[in-house]
Amino acid sequence: MQLLHSPSYPHIPFQNQKPQFRKGILVPEKFFQLSTANRSVHSQRHVRPIWAPINQSIFSAISVKAASVEGVSSVSATEATSAVLKALSQIIDPDFGTDIVSCEFVKDLHVNEASGEVSFRLELTTPACPVKDMFEQRANEVVTALPWVKEVNVTMSAQPARPVFAGLLPAGLQTISNIVAVSSCKGGVGKSTIAVNLAYTLAGMGARVGIFDADVYGPSLPTMVSPESRLLEMNAVKKTIIPTEYLGVKLVSFGFAGQGRAIMRGPMVSGVINQLLTTTEWGELDYLVIDMPPGTGDIQLTLCQVVPLTAAVIVTTPQKLAFIDVAKGVRMFSKLKVPCVAVVENMCHFDADGKRYYPFGRGSGSQVIEQFGIPHLFDLPIRPTLSASGDSGTPEVVADPQGEVAQTFQDLGVCVVQQCAKIRQQVSTAVTYDKSIKAIKVKVPDSDEEFLLHPATVRRNDRSAQSVDEWSGEQKLQYTDVPEDIEPEEIRPMGNYAVSITWPDGFSQIAPYDQLQTMERLVDVPQPTLA
Repeated sequence: MQLLHSPSYPHIPFQNQKPQFRKGILVPEKFFQLSTANRSVHSQRHVRPIWAPINQSIFSAISVKAASVEGVSSVSATEATSAVLKALSQIIDPDFGTDIVSCEFVKDLHVNEASGEVSFRLELTTPACPVKDMFEQRANEVVTALPWVKEVNVTMSAQPARPVFAGLLPAGLQTISNIVAVSSCKGGVGKSTIAVNLAYTLAGMGARVGIFDADVYGPSLPTMVSPESRLLEMNAVKKTIIPTEYLGVKLVSFGFAGQGRAIMRGPMVSGVINQLLTTTEWGELDYLVIDMPPGTGDIQLTLCQVVPLTAAVIVTTPQKLAFIDVAKGVRMFSKLKVPCVAVVENMCHFDADGKRYYPFGRGSGSQVIEQFGIPHLFDLPIRPTLSASGDSGTPEVVADPQGEVAQTFQDLGVCVVQQCAKIRQQVSTAVTYDKSIKAIKVKVPDSDEEFLLHPATVRRNDRSAQSVDEWSGEQKLQYTDVPEDIEPEEIRPMGNYAVSITWPDGFSQIAPYDQLQTMERLVDVPQPTLA
């Protein structure tokens, strides 16, 4: 059966959809259990992307049901609730140094002062929280320490997966929180090995994960994993693709389409990748890991433009030639406003006779870090088992979850979770409208500068075809066409580079951060208006 809506693309057969889909194979229990070292306090985690100040609204956002019993006044119940929240505010989020009450992690708070019973739920933004056990333990401790509390019931949960800008995505991607590209721009450096093991590490941390193998010319996923069903299925009713699964991770690769490697020109490959990625029923995912093909051409640009990549992980080896190619990829991601959050230097060293040897030299990964300011570097040894596990169809982190390589991937997974959280938080709060002072606040990601813009100024500086003639450059939108008291109705993030602003006349303006930084800024800030 050929891919939908692509008559010019090659015919790709799919299995007919079965009445009941096979559920993912359960991962061995030991794979999902993190060691004590993996749950150490220094681990970082994904936090809520939108922050709220501590004010009276925090109490209205929490469902509080204090018992109304004889001898206990409503004031006492309120005081008891305040005491619980104050105790919980001692628990500080390790990523941003903000307490869990401010982050609005505390939900469904019920207080019965008469019986001394307190129950609440801590809702995290990802199940892959390395310090969730610490949160639960500390919450029990600080609330139990209140003199009138006799019993504490804490439950843990996670929010549904959702991207920061769901409305701007294809339907198949609207329930994916983070899309992480693993790229090298050079073949043979172990990029697919890093991508697969990173994905299964995140799954081991409790996240819902998928892998998209974007290398149509040489797909690696069918060799590196061993799903029971090795052919993609088609939902004939919805005209969508059903991913296959292995150990609970959803998988899509051209290698599972029944044709092995592709022999076709670049534009056709871009179309196939686009359709495989956007018409797949991924479901709710916390992380979709994309195994990028080598190079910086049409396919890479298509991927970066079709989907809003949250972040990229760069893979290199110690050789100088690897650094040259990797540098091209870093520059490509920089131009496309995709943050590179980590560098993995593969095949660095091996140990023998009590010594560590570096057969290919040293410094490629460090050079990437120093030249491009990427915050984290991880190195992997030359290990026969790492290569063998990829060839056997069982990722190394699954085959040996307590080994040295698995620990390195655990650190990489924690880094990815942490950095994606920071990026989402920055993107969510980069451009906001403060109604009290009638000004647009701008704080561009990776910048410490914050400034204010007049809404009318932003609207008048629209550079779309509706405001500026594309051929002559003549300004079609006149100064007087925009009322001075205009206010935006909605501001939504659009990738990592711009926001979409909806105005009262129905016009949706795309405002890149670079353009906002060049606009005339508000100096005399108006006083807040009283409601």
